[in-house]
Amino acid sequence: MEKIITEALELMSNQHFDSLAFGVIDFKEQSFESFEIQAGVISTRPYLYFDLASLTKPLTNSASILKAPSLLNNETLLLLNHKAGLPVGGLLSRKNWKQEVLSYPIIESPSLYSDYSSLRCMLEIEKISGKKLEELCSYYFDQELVHWKKLPENAFCPEYGIRNKKIICGEVHDNNCFNLGAFVSHAGLFSTVDGLCRSLLNLDKSVSLIKRINQEFESIKPDDRFLLGFDRVMDPENTLAGKGCSLKTFGHLGFTGTSFWIDTEESIGTVILTNATQSYWYERSGLNLLRKSLGSSLWKF
Repeated sequence: MEKIITEALELMSNQHFDSLAFGVIDFKEQSFESFEIQAGVISTRPYLYFDLASLTKPLTNSASILKAPSLLNNETLLLLNHKAGLPVGGLLSRKNWKQEVLSYPIIESPSLYSDYSSLRCMLEIEKISGKKLEELCSYYFDQELVHWKKLPENAFCPEYGIRNKKIICGEVHDNNCFNLGAFVSHAGLFSTVDGLCRSLLNLDKSVSLIKRINQEFESIKPDDRFLLGFDRVMDPENTLAGKGCSLKTFGHLGFTGTSFWIDTEESIGTVILTNATQSYWYERSGLNLLRKSLGSSLWKF
């Protein structure tokens, strides 16, 4: 970990954002290590709550279906894996967003990563179960993994940019999620790095996550990017998970500069949380280098 901390400090000196948290999870030992860098200061007791952005998708929809397999049918599977033909997304009305998302037909299509697909999946599993998504998915949440509306009063969060001429801090970055104000599946969860590491350990313990995803790897088609709503490594030589992981590595990315990856062959996971949208979002080369470099350093060990 000391070598990774040194590398992380060097990489952060060239970023346009100031906060990073990094965690390494050993699923065999049910343990993890972590550190945090904020404005150049290292802490081995992380306390920052990061906006997880699209990590919310598998942490809600996928986790719900893993716990209750009866929620999985052909339609929810297509929606989970972004193969249902729904558009990428757009600005939603707080009043009529459900009607709009429900208006699209579900037609098996090539993969197209879609916030609308995630939201429609949520609506479908709520209809099947008769329960709200938050109730379905929160069975494994650590106390430091929370919806943005339920952040502790003393929570510290990085800055994520500007909205309506005000700094985004302690509020979700995604505009649809912010405007809807509800617990939804495409964004909205916040966590410390320790909270996310503990939650992923809880998820594996609760539903045999690694074993279940390994089963999915056995039947996946070469051009399928997603499995049960998790992203996967398709090119181990040039992946944002970092060179050195196996082809049986799965996880997800978040727009705010977050990610987690789990190599099922080694039962090792990595978590990277940043506030990459702090100054601007459109230049990602520094973030991508950080993701690849820290990931590669972990897989080497």
